[in-house]
Amino acid sequence: MSRISAWILKMLGWKIIGWNMNALKKYVLIVIPHTSNWDFPLGLLIRSSIKLKINFVGKDSLFRWPFGGLFRQMGGYPVDRSKSNNYVETVADIFSKKEVFRLTIAPEGTRKKVDKLKSGFYYIARKAEVPIILVAFDHRTKEIRVHPPIDSTISWDALQEEMKNFYKDVEGRIPAYGFKFPE
Repeated sequence: MSRISAWILKMLGWKIIGWNMNALKKYVLIVIPHTSNWDFPLGLLIRSSIKLKINFVGKDSLFRWPFGGLFRQMGGYPVDRSKSNNYVETVADIFSKKEVFRLTIAPEGTRKKVDKLKSGFYYIARKAEVPIILVAFDHRTKEIRVHPPIDSTISWDALQEEMKNFYKDVEGRIPAYGFKFPE
């Protein structure tokens, strides 16, 4: 299956550049921009092509019948966004119980335009004491860019600056929906 996924990515013109995601067993991986439903299948192709188990979170409504079992089997964890329920602690606890756990989060929280990123990924990484990996899906260049690990003890402001530099000029499938870091 990984060869087929790699072939599909190549036929679509995509290439993966940067840090080797296989190098660590635990981390929080954030993907920006998240502007289209096509980001999810692209992510599945990427993880299949590099033979890597990467988990994800999604709104709990996605995990109901008829697709809930499939999403869980693919490594998904449902999130109830309607209530505040110690989400950070719950996810950090999963990290402590697993030997290998790589979690993907889209900090925009939606496929629409947002003015502010959700910070839960940062607090999860800090609580779980795992690094943060930045990944960009640049539809303009057809590059999946992977940043080297960032220690989770980094300050939020310093991380924002690192993200601003890394995601500069990255364009989502629907550019108007992409998050823009403040100048």
